[in-house]
Amino acid sequence: MLAPMFKRVLIANRGEIALRILRACHELGIDTVAVFSEADRDSLHVRLADQAVCIGPAPSSQSYLNIPRIIAAAEVTGADAIHPGYGFLAENAHFSEVVASCGLTFIGPSSEMIRSMGDKALARKLMSEAGVPIVPGSPGPVADLEEAMRIAEEIEYPIMIKAVAGGGGKGMRMAADSRSMKNNFMMARAEAEAAFGNGEVYIEHFVERPRHVEIQLLGDRMGNVIHLNERDCSVQRRNQKMIEESPSPGLASETRIAMGEAAVMGAKRIRYEGAGTVEFLLDRDGRFYFMEMNTRIQVEHPVTEEVTGLDLLKEQIRLAAGEPLGYGTPDLAMNGHAIECRVCAEDPAHEFRPSPGRITYLHMPGGPGIRVDSHVYAGYTVPPYYDSLIAKIIARGLDRAEAVRRMQMALRECIVEGVETTLPILIRILDDPAFQKGEVDTSYLARFLESSTQPS
Repeated sequence: MLAPMFKRVLIANRGEIALRILRACHELGIDTVAVFSEADRDSLHVRLADQAVCIGPAPSSQSYLNIPRIIAAAEVTGADAIHPGYGFLAENAHFSEVVASCGLTFIGPSSEMIRSMGDKALARKLMSEAGVPIVPGSPGPVADLEEAMRIAEEIEYPIMIKAVAGGGGKGMRMAADSRSMKNNFMMARAEAEAAFGNGEVYIEHFVERPRHVEIQLLGDRMGNVIHLNERDCSVQRRNQKMIEESPSPGLASETRIAMGEAAVMGAKRIRYEGAGTVEFLLDRDGRFYFMEMNTRIQVEHPVTEEVTGLDLLKEQIRLAAGEPLGYGTPDLAMNGHAIECRVCAEDPAHEFRPSPGRITYLHMPGGPGIRVDSHVYAGYTVPPYYDSLIAKIIARGLDRAEAVRRMQMALRECIVEGVETTLPILIRILDDPAFQKGEVDTSYLARFLESSTQPS
């Protein structure tokens, strides 16, 4: 190793990602500190960490989002770095600043990078300046409804209204024409204000039935940035991903190359450091457009790991410690095909309502090419306070057909009793001929669910 590695890392997260970070740290010989809320006292990462500190009651505002308590836990335990995982404070520029001001290392990009990419309108501007294709739209936040309607006429309906500080589909509305514009504009602003404390929105042309394809990036402090090819995340429900895979089925090789080069150009524009993802919309004619950049590790990172052989969490930690990349994209040929299914404690038979409670029996799948990232166990209680993700099942095959078959078997082998899960709908999707052919886009799941509820 060319740079001093950390001695102790505090994991500022919970669930499967906390366990994933813990394992990466231990492989690197780094001690770990788990922070946990009162609701997560019995979580696996708490049991397996070298030290554990309770940072507050169950509500995330009083625990996982409480910056002073997290910093205090780091100082008391002698941590020299903090890994934020995904969600919670992972893309909070203020948190990154506070961590640095306390003499600790934030395992992620700088606060300036987080802030510039967190402002979706500014991110569009920076990417456009770097030569990355963007969807036609407003140059920045729109001042009012009158300006929004004027720009909408110029770029043509249908249009998307999006929160400047957005993410996860919040503060996002589609307007098909000028009549629907007024109501949807006001609703998007209200949602944005409620979700992010920032009601600013921008607008862009609505790309009909696109694929959601993202490029995984790694950057070091010396200015080197590489991409690890793409993931297809088109199977979504209300802008929340359910199934991801790599490589993207049916993506032309020249488009793959162009998307990778564009993502690297954009990342170099802001001198990006660490792991990040540039997300694109890919239309039916093969044209792609910048959507946003996530300045953190993604939930779906395992599919990239399976086809590249890299451990992205270890790479994140290594790069944050100041080590150079030491390799380039051509050194990382993609091998095989990987698919990830997110298993959530939700009831798909009742509008995917949350299903917290005690898991009375659990059997996770195995066999060749199967990986499970999970923090739950028989007897574990799924709390009602946080994201409902309880496991990620990843299937790898020599090609997509083999990966699909292995995933079909894995989903049927998985048994979770005591709470409802999304396993039934995942099994149905994997059995769908359209999915098996790779014929999906971001509206695929809505059509699939609608057709599944129609009387025969």
